[in-house]
Amino acid sequence: MIMNTPPELMITNATVVLADHLIDRGWVAVCGDRIAEIGAGPPPEPGIDFGGDLLLPGLVELHTDHLETHYIPRPKVYWDPLAAVISYDAQIATSGITTVLDSVRVWREDQLHETGGQSDVLSNAIASARDAGLLRAEHFLHLRCEVPMPWVVEDTEKLARRPDVRLISIMDHTPGQRQFRDPEKLRTYYRGNKISLTDAELEQLFEVRLGYQLAYAERNREQLIAMAQRRTIPLASHDDTLMIHVEEAIRNNVVVAEFPTTMEAAAGLHAVGIKVLMGAPNLVRGGSHSGNVATADLAAAGLLDVLSSDYVPASLLVAALRLPTASPRLDLAAAIRTVTKTPAEVVGLDDRGEIAVGRRGDLVRVYNKAAVPVVRAVWRAGQRVA
Repeated sequence: MIMNTPPELMITNATVVLADHLIDRGWVAVCGDRIAEIGAGPPPEPGIDFGGDLLLPGLVELHTDHLETHYIPRPKVYWDPLAAVISYDAQIATSGITTVLDSVRVWREDQLHETGGQSDVLSNAIASARDAGLLRAEHFLHLRCEVPMPWVVEDTEKLARRPDVRLISIMDHTPGQRQFRDPEKLRTYYRGNKISLTDAELEQLFEVRLGYQLAYAERNREQLIAMAQRRTIPLASHDDTLMIHVEEAIRNNVVVAEFPTTMEAAAGLHAVGIKVLMGAPNLVRGGSHSGNVATADLAAAGLLDVLSSDYVPASLLVAALRLPTASPRLDLAAAIRTVTKTPAEVVGLDDRGEIAVGRRGDLVRVYNKAAVPVVRAVWRAGQRVA
């Protein structure tokens, strides 16, 4: 593409991270909301001198439930949902994320004061903020569906009609299943989240969960998968652990597997082209908080495709920039693809995710000479947002 008009944004003297290589002392011109030209050396006209800072594509986040922390900052304390969305969006954007799939829980559980049953409140707040032009990042929805819950199909059907739904994940956190094969891990999880249940109440909750799993899980799973396929919404599996889970993901035409818990499952998924998504906090911390397979180990084995910030938005950039150290088989361009190009492609957002002529002007300036990277500026569709 040749510029016929002067660019609205000219970035110069940057280390430009393209999809497959870097340009030292590169420049990028943006006209309107699109990248118009890319070059090396002296730019055709003056612009913003990056002084060698990294220029990355805007990060793309497929799975973060961090909005819940803003909405319920303490147990049983509910914040104004619109204010929560705006606060959360600011943190997302200043972490370098320009496209985010907000993960909302589509289930209700009477025994717990969590965000279950609040998916409609949060989804409406996101839509209100978007319509009012209050958001810095572009927001879509990721529906997290807990298959044993009695009402999950009904609740998902209502939300799946929304045009901003981009992903549905099929989950089962029943004691003894997948991530919680060892039920003690689930007890530890609840205690760590300051949920005020006694041991006896937890046991009663587990009995209810096991009953739901037997009564509803198989039927609900089939209906949710059919719903996603009918609406052409991509499907994600969750916490795949055994080869039977891999085989199930293959049968269901899953496109991305979130947080496989074992090397065996990750290898099986990757071998058939299902993208393996792992947590950035896992890599930054040096391992899984629940004792499952480490992100770094999957990266070293060549089994990692996508990183997700999960519960710490800033971890996405930190982890991506540490990946080449964790896995020498990954150079910087390949590492950045795990948080840009690949996640964008997984959910069909082919207009972004890389610095290339004709792609959207979603760009991030990063200073990377400190102990942790610092986001200095963020543009979405050519407009400065952070």
